Amino acid sequence: YDNEHTEPTVFPSAFPNLLVNGGTGIAVGMATNIPPHNLADTLEACLALLHQPDIDIENLIDIIKAPDFPTAGIIYGIAGVREGYRTGRGRVVMRARTHFETVTNGRNEREAIVIDELPYQVNKARLCERIGELVREKRLEGIAEIRDESDKTGMRVVIEIKRGENAEVILNNLYKETAMQDSFGMNMVALVEGQPRLLNLKQMLEAFLSHRREVITRRTQFELNKARERGHVLEGLAVALSNVDAVIALIKAAPTPSDARRQLMAQAWRSEE
Repeated sequence: YDNEHTEPTVFPSAFPNLLVNGGTGIAVGMATNIPPHNLADTLEACLALLHQPDIDIENLIDIIKAPDFPTAGIIYGIAGVREGYRTGRGRVVMRARTHFETVTNGRNEREAIVIDELPYQVNKARLCERIGELVREKRLEGIAEIRDESDKTGMRVVIEIKRGENAEVILNNLYKETAMQDSFGMNMVALVEGQPRLLNLKQMLEAFLSHRREVITRRTQFELNKARERGHVLEGLAVALSNVDAVIALIKAAPTPSDARRQLMAQAWRSEE
C-alpha cells in the first residue's frame, strides 16, 4: 500500500440497496431486519421525497405499499406493515399462495391443495418434511399424500386430501401448524453517520438522499482537486508550446541538461492568450 489513495468507509450507491435488497444482521446489543422492496416503487418514493421534502409519511406509504418478497406469497394483513413503516418496527404476516384442484390418481379422483408460492425464507423441502411429520404424529388429519411436482416452470407442491375431508379446514390447519404462514419482524436499524438508529420509512429515504448528495459533492470536489493539482503542469505545457522555438534553441545551446533547466527557470516566459 503506497498511501496514494484513501480507503472508503461507505461505497457509493446508485439506488437504496438497503430497502431494495433488504438486510438482516445481529451485532453487539443490536439487530436489524429490513425486508426487500420493489425497485421501481422505492425509486418513485425517492423522487417524491426529493421534489417535496416535507411530504407526509402516509403519502410515501401510498407509493411503497408493502415489501416485495422474491419468493412472492401473500402478505396477510397490512396493519403490521404500516406500523413498521411509521415506527421502524412491525410484523409482516405472510402466507403461501395456494389453489384447489381435483387430481386423478389411477381411477380415483381426489381434491388437492396445490402450493404455488411460499413465504419469504421458507425452505420447500423442510416444509414438506414438516407436513409429513405432522401427518405421522396425527396432528394433521385428512391428508392422503404429499408430492413435490416443481420443475423449471415453477413451484408446485400437491397435497392430496382424503375423501370426505374439507380442504378449507385442512388448509387453515396447515397455516396454523406449518411455515405456510410465517411472519417477518421488521426492525429497520441502520448506521447513520456511524451511529445505529431505528428509522421509519421517510427517515430511511432521507438518509439515502443525503448519501447521494454527499457522493456527488465528494466526487466533484475530488475531480476539482485533481485538476488543480495538475494546473501548474498544464500551464507549463501551454508556456512551452507558445515559445517552442526559443525553448528548443535554449536547450540545444546549453552544455548540460542542468544548465538548460536553470536557464529555462530563470527566464520569464509568456504564453499566448
